[in-house]
Amino acid sequence: MSPPQFFEQSILIRSSATIVEKCLTDLELMHRWLNPVLRCQPVGEWSTQVGAKSRFSIQIPLLQPTLNSEVVEREPGLVVWAFTGFFSGRDRWECQPKPDGTLLVNRFEFTIPNPLVRFGFNTFAAPWTQRDMQAQLRRLKRVAEALELQS
Repeated sequence: MSPPQFFEQSILIRSSATIVEKCLTDLELMHRWLNPVLRCQPVGEWSTQVGAKSRFSIQIPLLQPTLNSEVVEREPGLVVWAFTGFFSGRDRWECQPKPDGTLLVNRFEFTIPNPLVRFGFNTFAAPWTQRDMQAQLRRLKRVAEALELQS
């Protein structure tokens, strides 16, 4: 078994924690900031309550690798998805209220059981994944701050 790896990113969003959390829990809003090649599809009814299941698929022609996920922890301002597939791990999103907005912290912790996939990921995809996580946070910030202006 390989040791767990993690990427952690954060961003200050000039919006309430309630609005930032809505961006994490509303499927339509989520698709505004997710990478356009990543699709989240609920398994059954969409929810971010503990036990809710979904699939995250990368829209690559012929492959479409998929992670099956389940909400394993949920509190106000916190959603943690556990996932299995070509990765196993957790994707934790936490809204921390601050005087000038919300600090959003995303921690992606994972193991890659297959040594060949792990080598390929670490060699080619890890830097792209980190940049993509940063870009997602910037897109989420724009969505949340636009919603804040509308409220």
